[in-house]
Amino acid sequence: MLVIGSDHGGYELKCSIIDYLQQRQIEYQDLGTQGPESVDYPDFAAKVAAKVSQGEADAGILICGTGIGMSISANKFIGVRAALVHDEFTAQMAREHNNANILVMGGRVLSPELGQRLVGVWLDSEYEGGRHQNRLDKISAIEQQQIKE
Repeated sequence: MLVIGSDHGGYELKCSIIDYLQQRQIEYQDLGTQGPESVDYPDFAAKVAAKVSQGEADAGILICGTGIGMSISANKFIGVRAALVHDEFTAQMAREHNNANILVMGGRVLSPELGQRLVGVWLDSEYEGGRHQNRLDKISAIEQQQIKE
């Protein structure tokens, strides 16, 4: 299952992405926000990232105005690899090379059509493993070191 969340700056794009997920019959859970009123992005990043980090969701999508705040917040969670993407190449590489388990986008910088395409590319791409796994193992080791300290 996939979880999705946004702040007010990403709300419109989130609605478009939900339509796309429904068209593709992809199971998802919307963790908010539920309207365009101003909210704090870390609250929604934490909801999505916690579910992914704890294994309650396979993957997530986060959207704020630029995607920057959501990326910073989500990547505080152990095991989360949140990748901010802005074109089809970065969406593909986020999955193939970085095995990103949370896709992050900017609602104020992407059109709904482009956002849907990026989600499609990310969902349809597969992690390549191989030489990339060593790098992800190093990221995990950094996380484990932080836990010990």
